[in-house]
Amino acid sequence: MASNGPYGEHAVTSPIALTSAVRDKRLRKVIQMIESEELNSVQALAVEVNLSSSHLQHLFKQQAGVCITELLTRQRLRKAAHHLEASDMSIKQIAYAVGYEHTSSFIRAFQRYFAQTPRAYRYRSVRPTLLTNSRFG
Repeated sequence: MASNGPYGEHAVTSPIALTSAVRDKRLRKVIQMIESEELNSVQALAVEVNLSSSHLQHLFKQQAGVCITELLTRQRLRKAAHHLEASDMSIKQIAYAVGYEHTSSFIRAFQRYFAQTPRAYRYRSVRPTLLTNSRFG
């Protein structure tokens, strides 16, 4: 359901492909931590692998061919999509839960990645279930 925009599936290589493309074991560890949602900031990841934030970002871009912030954003937005599908949390609560301070920034990023607003995404993912469970289904 992702678009081909700046954060779309085609813009960032899969974690498996990234892991095999990266030579540095510290960067492999970073990819694993991002995918497991252990840490969600460049600073926290850098501390874990004993690098400065700027050096980590430079190495990651050099070896993986993608910005580490794009990978982090993609992970946050996928987690947000899961919350939209599986919970009744408000969009504001979800934005905060996945690391956005401002709901408007979250909505813009979500729309770039999924080519629809969080509200539309929730409606589309919940609607088929409602129709199936209705007396008309």
